[in-house]
Amino acid sequence: MNVQERFDKFIKDSKRVLKVARKPDADEYFEFAKITAIGILIIGLVGFVIVLIGQLIGL
Repeated sequence: MNVQERFDKFIKDSKRVLKVARKPDADEYFEFAKITAIGILIIGLVGFVIVLIGQLIGL
């Protein structure tokens, strides 16, 4: 497969993705935002606990 064929396949695949893609409605957007916020909070809490444990044992 040469460069031109790979480029043509990429363009064809990109067009297909753009045809199928759609903008999320307000409920979907809020759900994604909520899940993302929960994930950020969990990661922050885990980091805080690790730092707290490290300070308690004197690292």
